[in-house]
Amino acid sequence: MAHTEVTKPTTPAQCRWHTVADLPALHRAALNAILGSAMLAIQLRGRFHLVISGGETPREIYRQLRAARSDWSAWHIYFSDERCLPPTDVNRNSRMAAEAWLDHVAIPAVQLHIIPGELGASQAARVYAETLRTVGMFDLVLLGLGEDGHTASLFPKHEWGSAPDAPDTLAVLDAPKPPPQRVSLSAARLSRSRQVIFLVAGESKRKAVAEWRNGKIIPAQAVAPAAGVDVLVESMLLMPLSV
Repeated sequence: MAHTEVTKPTTPAQCRWHTVADLPALHRAALNAILGSAMLAIQLRGRFHLVISGGETPREIYRQLRAARSDWSAWHIYFSDERCLPPTDVNRNSRMAAEAWLDHVAIPAVQLHIIPGELGASQAARVYAETLRTVGMFDLVLLGLGEDGHTASLFPKHEWGSAPDAPDTLAVLDAPKPPPQRVSLSAARLSRSRQVIFLVAGESKRKAVAEWRNGKIIPAQAVAPAAGVDVLVESMLLMPLSV
């Protein structure tokens, strides 16, 4: 997608920062939040609509979910973004999630809604938009934070789809990191969720965290659900660098 001028959201989300001591503590907090959200959604609505992301931070969380006790038949899984690569490519978010978790639990295959990135960005975005057409509010969206402030495949100096009438999916044709073609849920669609949690770990994220907390316009800030967002972050990332 061509570069575009990005403006600050008119109503930025309330952002609640939750510090954890280290990466294992972040994994535990995220696992508890996911299972708690699932339990509540299943009790109230009989189903749980979860959006997951790729990357190294959530991989261990997905592995730990294998051993969790839940009514897997009520889970519906969606992806925040996907790389346009063959389905078996090790860099596909869907493959990582399958190997770490989804292949090991009894979620019905028809409830695993995978972005068909192998079709190319434009066609895959159209197909996934149709998948989402009848889906209302997500119950929980899990997102990460890139070193440049990106989330999902919403990159700086690119379209984020933050306007209320933005499409549900975006075809990314010139991502600043490989592969260039990707599909991403728009910021507006990610915002249509009862809860959004960012998982932030690793020294490389320190600058992006500081920019976000200082009010800089970054893609992560564009995800603005009515309930606000929760950020699980390693405490070291909020500490000033020693001189």
